[in-house]
Amino acid sequence: MQGLRIKVDGATVSNYISHLEDEFLFERSRRFDLKGNWYVDTPSKYYAVDLGLRNAKLGFRQNEYNHLMENAIYNELRYRGYSVDVGVIGIRDYKDGKREYKQLEIDFVANKGGYRIYLQSAYRMDEPDKQMQELRPFLKMNDAFKKVVLVGDDVPPHVNEKGIVIMNVIDFMKDPGSLERV
Repeated sequence: MQGLRIKVDGATVSNYISHLEDEFLFERSRRFDLKGNWYVDTPSKYYAVDLGLRNAKLGFRQNEYNHLMENAIYNELRYRGYSVDVGVIGIRDYKDGKREYKQLEIDFVANKGGYRIYLQSAYRMDEPDKQMQELRPFLKMNDAFKKVVLVGDDVPPHVNEKGIVIMNVIDFMKDPGSLERV
């Protein structure tokens, strides 16, 4: 059976995904353009509602900690009553002397009532390049909403020189009020 290629219509895939959502196995997080204030028609992101079921189905083989952590953060935000979208920021950048359009992503735009918070999930942030990758979308935002990076590294909660909160994911998970206090 290996190498068998079957064409599947996009509508069929959408139908299957819709059924998985109806059965509360996955939740969809839509992409939201933060500068234009509208939902983008690019593919949504989907998160497993129950990571235990996901892991059991995969035989506990696929341990991609960064993806598992992102999924767990999404689930925790939903549990705390937030509606959660994926933030998209369009920027113009220069590469090799040419101007090009790019989209940066903020993992979570969490809203509850009139309260909004931006969150990035970063399993490791020990390299300068990785730090820049995670912080760059926040630095392109020109609003006053709280910006938080949740990391797998063992760091105490602190605010960096740009006003961005850096917090260990375990501290976030253990304390339901952690986002409001920092």
